[in-house]
Amino acid sequence: MLKDPSKLTTEKRNARSRDIDRLSTLGIVDVINAEDRKVAAAVGRERREIARAADLIVAGLRQGGRLFYVGAGTSGRLGVLDAAECPPTYGTPRSMVQGIIAGGRRALVRSIEGAEDRAADGSAAIAKKRLKAADVVVGIAACGITPFVRGAIGRARRAGARTIFVTCAPEAVKFIDVDVIINPVVGPEVVTGSTRMKAGTATKLVLNTLTTAAMIRLGKVFGNLMVDLRATNAKLRDRAERIVMEVTGLARPRARLLLAKARGRAKEALVMHFCQVGYADARRLLRASGGSLRAAVGGSSGLT
Repeated sequence: MLKDPSKLTTEKRNARSRDIDRLSTLGIVDVINAEDRKVAAAVGRERREIARAADLIVAGLRQGGRLFYVGAGTSGRLGVLDAAECPPTYGTPRSMVQGIIAGGRRALVRSIEGAEDRAADGSAAIAKKRLKAADVVVGIAACGITPFVRGAIGRARRAGARTIFVTCAPEAVKFIDVDVIINPVVGPEVVTGSTRMKAGTATKLVLNTLTTAAMIRLGKVFGNLMVDLRATNAKLRDRAERIVMEVTGLARPRARLLLAKARGRAKEALVMHFCQVGYADARRLLRASGGSLRAAVGGSSGLT
């Protein structure tokens, strides 16, 4: 284990912002923006590892497993955020993608930094989930050495779950024992050690990509339309109607009626339309096709 945190890239001083306190407000903004432009490229360099991790997640979810994000501070909040977005966007059960943050729910809105220092707490938090081999646990730690996260990952490996680690510190990689390591190296932060900045942005991009790629592979997207969304508010009800209109060519009143018959589920509505079946049969066809709209509809004309 790395014993000197000052050796970590995430803790080093950034030469380009060394005198940032002398700059005008516009100068400060320009320095931050110049550093932020490096983030997407750093994530892009990890594309193969991100794809490997997404494939692990898909394999696990297809076997009935769950995806867990584990982090502390900013990393934990980003994991919880990504997990919370999956049910409304992709219609997933709330148990399928879960976020675990050091310090529990209070830590989402108030800094509880000391909570990250106990590996045993991370181990206990993941143990409560009663892991199985099909589960996937993603540890998130910008510095790569957070005890809470490493404790959770260690427990997950002993339980036989698949494990992934996201860190922005290249120095920590050799001390991490997981199936896939995603290591976008964004360099030192504008404000030394403030990993909510570039490291946080890189982490958000990685997590977005992991779940988006996984959900696409699981058939929850048709073209680039979120056909498995849950229409739980006015905006999403409108989106569901527009999805049905876009794919079927129906006018809005007919699309709305079709969605009502499909209990607000766009994917079922589309199967009902193209296969000329009722709701129950549409659900059966989707189950038989593993949730894939293209497979469920098959050769029915009009679906492109």
